[in-house]
Amino acid sequence: MIISRTPYRISFFGGGTDYPVWYRENGGAVLATTIDKYCYLTCRYLPPFFEHKHRIVWSKVESVKEISEIEHPAVRATLEYLKITEGLEIHHDGDLPARSGLGTSSSFTVGLLNALYALKGISLAKLNLATDAIHIERDILKENVGSQDQVLASFGGFNKISFNGDDEIKIQPVILQPERLEMLQSHLLLFFTGISRTASNIAKKQVENTPKKRGELCEMKNMVDEGVKILIEGKNIEEFGTLLDEAWKLKRSLSEKISTPEIDNIYETACREGALGGKILGAGGGGFVLFFAKPEDQPNIKEKLKKLLHVPFKFENSGSTIIFNSSSSVKIGRGPVLEQIT
Repeated sequence: MIISRTPYRISFFGGGTDYPVWYRENGGAVLATTIDKYCYLTCRYLPPFFEHKHRIVWSKVESVKEISEIEHPAVRATLEYLKITEGLEIHHDGDLPARSGLGTSSSFTVGLLNALYALKGISLAKLNLATDAIHIERDILKENVGSQDQVLASFGGFNKISFNGDDEIKIQPVILQPERLEMLQSHLLLFFTGISRTASNIAKKQVENTPKKRGELCEMKNMVDEGVKILIEGKNIEEFGTLLDEAWKLKRSLSEKISTPEIDNIYETACREGALGGKILGAGGGGFVLFFAKPEDQPNIKEKLKKLLHVPFKFENSGSTIIFNSSSSVKIGRGPVLEQIT
């Protein structure tokens, strides 16, 4: 039996520039971090004593004889990609709801790949784990997805991630003093709007609009280095919040599907109570909203948004990890673990 644990993520700047329709011509970059909320995948070979060959437990319970009968698209695609022939039982548990803007879908795919490779006795390099997940989601499932979620889920940590025209991915950890990192974290508030949506559907319109949004996307990409500079050079931390506000205004202009009147009202309410900036996380349309506010202003914001669920969190650095492995045989997978990290 194998159990993988894979983190969800919060993206600050550069979202939208990690789509191939943009970065293959212009280059892309994001500034983001993983948080201590996780997706857990338990996988084991299923003994041949049942009428079904595969059992998949997620929001549904599926008992099927063939991989092609599996409803869950990522599970079906991943088992086909890995050419699984043995019967499997797969259980999914998540700390946060799906379709909520924290990269949950990609964390699921990365975690499932990690667990299934481990079940085969293979320890795959983190970059290969990410690129396999990208291939499954983008090329096999034909979803409108970027490339940051899979990389963050695989590597973990606070990173600047760059995407080049030849599909090269570079991960640059943002190294901060513990006090500086704690200061940033203490200024962040995370709320769940209660609105679930399918990111691929929201992102489709944004992808279609990309050729008409060159100026906005260039500016959003440049904000990644501005954000890193604020943190690294010890500038007033409140500048990070102001930059988030500017980034949100640009992001919501990329497509009319990114925000809604309800989301706009939530954002305006928080800003009236002292939030310096924020954003809807992920593709938009619902899910989680992040705010940047001084600690002394946060009680008022929480009170005004008390109808929303406030979710405390901390940054994390582990990435996708095998936390239980009943097998002692492990083979090394493709590529060095630290490939393409600078």
